[in-house]
Amino acid sequence: MSGPVIHVGEGFWNIRGSYKIGGVIDVGTQSSLARLASGNFVLLDSYTFSQETLAKVREMTEGGAKIEAVLNLHPFHTVHVRKIHEQFPDAVLYGTARHHERFADLPWAELKTEDPALHQRYSQDFDFSVPRGVDFISDDQNIHFSSVLALHRASMTIHSDDTLMYLRLPLPLRLAGLGDSVSFHPTLAKALERRAGAVQDFRDWAEELIHSWQHAENLCAAHTAALLERDNKGDSIHDRLVKALEKVNKTLAAHEKKFG
Repeated sequence: MSGPVIHVGEGFWNIRGSYKIGGVIDVGTQSSLARLASGNFVLLDSYTFSQETLAKVREMTEGGAKIEAVLNLHPFHTVHVRKIHEQFPDAVLYGTARHHERFADLPWAELKTEDPALHQRYSQDFDFSVPRGVDFISDDQNIHFSSVLALHRASMTIHSDDTLMYLRLPLPLRLAGLGDSVSFHPTLAKALERRAGAVQDFRDWAEELIHSWQHAENLCAAHTAALLERDNKGDSIHDRLVKALEKVNKTLAAHEKKFG
């Protein structure tokens, strides 16, 4: 069941969803609707919308006719791919190499969401970033670190699946002085490529991201929550990302010591 449609910022809406580990613990998931400069829309990631959410999205997009594409950004987020195509069959369907492999019968566009050519196609509205130094599609299906991150320029919103996480503690803990935090996905240690230079490649990528996206105001993260500028009582997104990189220094150092 999809949750509320959150108006994040100029031309950007985040739709919270449910995803239960073992059918018990709900860690949440997401899809985002972004308006382009052309007036059309794209969906970032797939989710099976409830009838109420579906009606609202269709109302905003002329019955869905204005949704020109669905961009599936995480290779291991596949549960709702087929359903979103059924709900918006006229939208061009983009996915990663793993999406193409798992759902070979769907009408995928030739370009994949990790392809620079697709990033260029939508460069008027988005910046995209693919982590370096880590496996994009791991052989271990439990390692979900990597994804294509997107920055929607009009709203200055980062849409991230797994790679960046935002943990918002329950209200009683926040009142007790325990804050919220932004971090890299805990599978980083296993996602790092087992080769010399992987740590430096990852660090260079992270530092470039932090610098290039330093003016980001909102962070929509899949399995946790959305951190919106209007609700942010703590550090800026930029400063939170700097701290997130600092927090994985030991992980990076251990990997570099072993592999170079």
